[in-house]
Amino acid sequence: MMLDQVVLVAAVTVLGMMEQAYFSLKVIYARRKHSVSPPATTGPPEFERVFRAQANCSEYFPIFIFSLWVAGVFFSQALAALFGILYLYGRYLYFHGYAESAQGRLEPLYFSAKMQWALIAQSGLGVVCSLTHAYLGLDLMHSVTHLLGLTEHT
Repeated sequence: MMLDQVVLVAAVTVLGMMEQAYFSLKVIYARRKHSVSPPATTGPPEFERVFRAQANCSEYFPIFIFSLWVAGVFFSQALAALFGILYLYGRYLYFHGYAESAQGRLEPLYFSAKMQWALIAQSGLGVVCSLTHAYLGLDLMHSVTHLLGLTEHT
């Protein structure tokens, strides 16, 4: 595999790591602001919302990274990167919405969940197409890309 075939996915991965680091820093700042020392995870609601938002984003990060890479390698690097960027944007809005109020997390949560499911669907479709091509000699990817109006470059 050539690096240019995964560079977009790698760039989104780096952005995702930076976003996770940013969320972690926000928890550190919230701990200081609200005098909540580790290992405590409870405190004023303002702290708990920031802590929970960061924890939730961290919990979903492995699923995001795996689906981003599988979609990028087996389906479409460009589409995986696009949905990855949208997912990260949704998570950013989620984090800040949750920090403000529990209700503020909902709309961005639903948006980022849709982006995550799109990546999971691309991953599954890409792997199924690769398996059917390798073991059954069927080129389903050609049919799928044709149906979606995508061009496949090899």
